[in-house]
Formats: sequence, C-alpha cells, structure tokens
Amino acid sequence: MRPDYRTARRTHCGLFFSSFLLLTALGYAKPSGGPYGPIDQRYEIPKAAHVYYVAPDGLVDAPGTDVGRPTTLEAAMERVVTGDAIVLRGGVYRTGGLVLNQGITMQPYGEERPVLKGTQVAAKWEALRDNVWRTRWQRLFPAAPLGWWQRGREGMRTPLHRFNNDMVFLDGELLQSAGWEGELTPKSYYIDYQGGYVYLGVNPANRLVEITAFDSALVRTSAAVHGRNSDRKGPVIRGISFTQYAYRALEVEGKKRFTAADEPTDEPVGPSDPATYGKEVTGTVLENVSITYCSRVAGYFRGDGLVIRQSLISDTSTEGIYVIGSSDVLLERNIIRRNNIEPFTGYYPAAVKIFNQSHRVTVRDNLILDNPNSSGVWYDVGNRDGVFVNNWVDRAVNGFFFEISRGATVAGNVFLNCDRGVYILNSAGARIYNNTFLDAPASFERNQRSATGDHFGWHPATGPGVDQREGHVFVNNLMAASEGSRRPLLRFEQPAALCQQLARPQAQQVDGNVYARAAVPGGTTPIPLVTWGPAATESCVATAFSLEEFRGLAKGFEAGGRQLDRTPRSVFRGLDVGRFDLRQAVPGGSGVAPAEVLRVLGWSEQEGRTAGAYPLKH
Repeated sequence: MRPDYRTARRTHCGLFFSSFLLLTALGYAKPSGGPYGPIDQRYEIPKAAHVYYVAPDGLVDAPGTDVGRPTTLEAAMERVVTGDAIVLRGGVYRTGGLVLNQGITMQPYGEERPVLKGTQVAAKWEALRDNVWRTRWQRLFPAAPLGWWQRGREGMRTPLHRFNNDMVFLDGELLQSAGWEGELTPKSYYIDYQGGYVYLGVNPANRLVEITAFDSALVRTSAAVHGRNSDRKGPVIRGISFTQYAYRALEVEGKKRFTAADEPTDEPVGPSDPATYGKEVTGTVLENVSITYCSRVAGYFRGDGLVIRQSLISDTSTEGIYVIGSSDVLLERNIIRRNNIEPFTGYYPAAVKIFNQSHRVTVRDNLILDNPNSSGVWYDVGNRDGVFVNNWVDRAVNGFFFEISRGATVAGNVFLNCDRGVYILNSAGARIYNNTFLDAPASFERNQRSATGDHFGWHPATGPGVDQREGHVFVNNLMAASEGSRRPLLRFEQPAALCQQLARPQAQQVDGNVYARAAVPGGTTPIPLVTWGPAATESCVATAFSLEEFRGLAKGFEAGGRQLDRTPRSVFRGLDVGRFDLRQAVPGGSGVAPAEVLRVLGWSEQEGRTAGAYPLKH
C-alpha cells in the first residue's frame, strides 16, 4: 500500500514556523525580519527535457515518467542527464551514497514533503546485564581526528570516540557517544567497532532506534559516473529535507575527491589564481532545503556561483555550511543554528565557514542562532571582498570572524550575546559600518603568525603579511553592554613583541560610534570602554575608561563618537522582545556611510545618518 505522501512531515516545520511567526510579529526592519528558512509551498512540475517521478516505494524497473508509476530515487539518478528533473513524492527515503554529475533539478511533487534519511531502524536487540542492550550493526563509520588536532592539549577535554562519525537516535533524539559499556546512560550509546555492536543504556522495546547507515546523501562529483562525464553544472535542489547522515549530507566536488580521513579544504593548495579553481562544478542552488543532524557538516560546497537561500541548517558538529575555494557565492535568508552539538574542542568549528581564497562571498539577511560552542560565520584564510550584511547573530563564540583575509564589508547586522560580535584577526581592509552590538564586543587583533613555520603550513601565505594587517574602518556602530558586563566594548590589540615593528594603528578610521552602558556608581571599580594598541606601554596596549580617554590615546580617532551613560533598556525600543531600533534619536555620528555601503544595505542617504543597524524614521 502506498504511503500517504500528503501527510509526510519535515522535521523542521514546527521549529521554523515558531521562529517565523515571532519575527514577523516583531516587524524587524534591518535585518528584514524574514521570512527565514524553508517556506512550505506548492511546486509545479518543472519544464524539463525529461521528468522522472520517484517515491519511497517506487519500483526500480518502472520508467518513472508517469506520476502514477514512480521509480526509485537510485534508479532515477542513473538515468538523468543535464536539463532533466527528478520529482520526489512525499515520505521518508532511507538512502544515501547517491552520486550525480549532471546539472539537473530535484524538487517535491506539489505540496508533498520528501525526507532523505541516512539512518536505518534497529529492531533486533539483545538484553545484557545492568540495563544494557546491544544490536549487531554492519554499517559503521569509525574515524579519527584530523592530523592537526593536538591530543596533548585537547585529549583531556574531547575523548577520541567523539570523532567517530556514527550517530544514534532514540525516538528522534540524538544520543551522545560513550567510551565503554559501563559509561552508558539513557542519553548515550557505545559502539564496539571490533565486534560490530551498538550498545544502549535504555530498553529499546517500543522505541524507535535509528542508527546511521550512510555517510552522505548526495555527492555531486566531478568525475565520470553512470557512463557520463561531468557537465560542470551544479544541481538545483528545492524543498527537500536531509537528515541523520554520518559525515555530511551533501558535497559538491572540485578537482579532487576527499574522504572522511582527508583534510577537506586542500583545494587549492597555496596562493592561487581564482581562475584556476572553483570551475569544476558551478551554479549549484539550494532553496527551501533543510539539512539537520549530520555528524560533521551539512555540506561541503565547492564551485563558483553557489546560492543557498531560504534553507535550514541545524544540529551539525564541526561545521554547518562549508564553502571552499569558491567565488560569487550568496547565502541569503537562511536559519543556521546549533553547530558543534557533540561538542568538540580544538577543532575550530563554525556554523558557516568560508575557506581558502573564496572571493566575493555575500552572507545577507540570515538568522545565525544558538552556537555557544562555535563561531557563527568565519571567513578564514585568503578570502577577499566578503560582504556580511543585515544578519541577526545571537549567541556565538565569534559572531563574524574574519581571519588572514583581505577586504570585507560588514554592515547593518545585529550581534547579541557573543564573546566577540566581530573579530578581525591578522587581516586587512575590514570595513565595519552601522551595526548594533549588545554584549558582543568588537575586536581587531594582529600577531606574529606568518607563512614561516606555521602549524597549518601554507594557510597564512594566502592573506596579508605581518606588516600589511591594517586599513580597518569602524564607523557609525552602536555598542551597548548590560549592567553585568565588564568587558571593553571595542578592542584593538597586538603583542608587545610587535610594538616597534608595527607602529601604525590597525585602524584607518574609527568615528561616529555610540558607546552605551550604565554609569558606574562612585567608588566602584571603573569598567574599560576601549583597549587600544599599539600604545606606549609595556604591553603595547592601553585601556581607556571613557571616550575622552580614548581620544587621548588614539589621536585623530572618534571625533564624532558619543558615550551614553544609559542601560540598553533606555536606548532600544523593546529589548525584551528583540526590538533594537532606537527609542529616540542618538546625537552624534560621523555623517553618512559611503555610497557603496548604503547600496548593500539598501538605505537612502538620509537613513544612513545614524548609528547602529536600524535607520531612524524621518
């Protein structure tokens, strides 16, 4: 009997709609307020050369050209060529290891909801002593940390079994790995890789236990497959959910093929001309896609012209979206949340990582949420001309992280509850305009790291040299701190060993910013407002406790800035409901942001005469 495709459900729907309704009710202006993430809709049959219909119970021998006689997804993958489409009936497809090298479209049928799952159901269990059960499992994914992970520093914080790629779910809840049978709890599992057993610490009777059986859903390979050479065109994937995959759900290959044991970012290796990479597969598009619960990343994406729009990326481990060696990329109106859920230490996780000489990557109007053990969006190693605009970033180690790279425009964003809202490290030419920060300081730092003797080899050679890490702009931002915060709102720092070598400031311009925090009562230890370096101190860094002190330290900077001795509640319109537009006009500012910044913000010149992410209404 055919399953009821109309009632098959995406795992993300309730979570998405609660976020969507909240943000719509609040009526945000900048960021837009959504809608964000996947939107339920009816999909028309695409105008394609050939349309293949597939279903979870499709027949491998069926031609798939009639909606009433669908074939299997695996069979359709072998048949499609560039210009064709695969239309998926609703339901759960427990499949993986699919390979494709043609520029096709994949989408649902009508309003139905296809879900690709990388797990199989474990139904046969053997009861052991001490409330332990086990099942034999043949599809296991043992793994080890990559070679640069430092066990001597991190081994006491992250056990080695955490690096295996298997995942176990109990009634849809992810369990955490344990080191042996005696360590099991009702919320964990243990795997004996030598014997081929999975162990639980809870009775699995009448429970749904799912164990990973595939380490990918779909790989868009650049190699020959199914008797065809690659057409170099990326797929268009719409309205499909991918969940519960060991390693990653999606991958778009470049020139190389990578396994779970490889360093996945080594393409290109060393400083390279962008005309020589990112061209093997171009134009990949993901829209209204949900990718959740992958044991490493949601997807590795290589190739110019990538677009990921209106999608949900959630509950991943080392990264969510991983863009490598690609140019002219757009990430827009996505919900990206809960990365590093196992969690790992010493692995430098980021919910979005843009890596290795990617040029002109735009991250616009996304929700980046709930990443307390991970950076939010990290442009890392040799990137150029990034654009990060109108995003909402709440709770991350570093909201926006720009490292060993050149040229970024960061404007119109809201940063909340981050160790650093903006973190610029060993980079040049970062322009930070009209952002709102609450309990999320901004930090500009440089140090001695160079291409000589670096732990990661060639990485620093792709970015500015030690003496080139300057030219930053920090203008018209609104910095606020709660009464419990005692951190500086803005930091410019470098080590004392570089004080003579790097005597020029990192910043080209700092002006028109507003610093808001409650005044400290008399007799109380003052709270630093700004740290500044290079400075004529032993540490090469000096601390200013007021805006006047800062102007004395940094001659010619912050002439148009303002200090407000007010709590954030007195500055913002509705702090408790996430409204960060201003209660009233804030005096000051340094005029208007440059025309090119106003253009990416979508603001008029009049709207640009303000501090923070929300233009005043005139």
